[in-house]
Amino acid sequence: MKYKDYYEILGIKKDASDAEIKSAYRKLARKYHPDVNKTKDAEEKFKDINEAYEVLGDKQKRQRYDSLGSNWQGGADFTPPPGFEFNFGGGQGFQGFNFGGQDMGGFSDFFSSIFGDMMGAGQARQTGGFGGFDGFDFGGAQQQRTQRKPQKSADLDVTMNFNVTAKDLFDQKPVTVKFNQMERCRQCPPHGFCSACGGTGVRSEQKSIKVKIPVDVKEGQKIRVKGEGKTDDYGQKGDLYLVLNMKDNEYELNGTDLTKDIEITPPEAVLGCKKDIQTLHGKIGIKIPPKTSTGQMLRLKDLGLPKKGGGYGNLNARIKIIIPKDLTDKQIELYRKLQEL
Repeated sequence: MKYKDYYEILGIKKDASDAEIKSAYRKLARKYHPDVNKTKDAEEKFKDINEAYEVLGDKQKRQRYDSLGSNWQGGADFTPPPGFEFNFGGGQGFQGFNFGGQDMGGFSDFFSSIFGDMMGAGQARQTGGFGGFDGFDFGGAQQQRTQRKPQKSADLDVTMNFNVTAKDLFDQKPVTVKFNQMERCRQCPPHGFCSACGGTGVRSEQKSIKVKIPVDVKEGQKIRVKGEGKTDDYGQKGDLYLVLNMKDNEYELNGTDLTKDIEITPPEAVLGCKKDIQTLHGKIGIKIPPKTSTGQMLRLKDLGLPKKGGGYGNLNARIKIIIPKDLTDKQIELYRKLQEL
């Protein structure tokens, strides 16, 4: 889904006061109300404006929204942090906007994924019929009770990216995974302020677990960690799914085979040379033949990652010719003579 920047939608700064938020909402709502503005995109803009005010005009929703962080941009791909998905029935499952009998539809999927629990328990702002601006209710909010649907067991599962290095895969030892688990606060009283979550409705817990990475794992593969997902009101736990991403500055991963760049100079490429290189298996010496070109691969057998059935994959040494930056005038002159030849 796409991230919605509610501050940008209302055209206000992130430290805007309640009065500034309300003023911006009034101005934009008058401008884009479908009974007044007949342009093609007015209806969609009006829905965005109301959704933005539903969040920023409510202290608890605004606090939860701001807790997502300040680095997001409107329209960017967005996945709620683990434990932050509160989608009870999807974006159209909540009370929609109704203006003079005109159904404007419900909230967006982005809204429902973050505030589904709040709306399931309670309220959605609406405005009444629009006969000029006299009947336009900006201050009030009709409260609408909706039946809260129990969370399905599949909704308890959490998926997150998991970065590993070639050494992590080579060592075959459990790797420590640290993450924040965010869940709905279960200590909130029916009414009043909750000190456990600060009134946000969610609590964040720093977790650290050990994960054994299977042999012969592939890029993008999911690793299931049982019982480390979210917890429902009945104590039922979901699972944590770690999506493996290879993040290594030295190696590229292709199954159990690895690729590593080996830098040589132009003279070494022309005349050939010997190089000592570091591998996961230790330091070794390799011979680079004369007239070697950039991109040429030298396969080093059994110096890759462990295989499931035993043995190891290969290490591909990829030649990369570099030009030294500290060439002397004499060296440059020799290159000029070579060019003339």
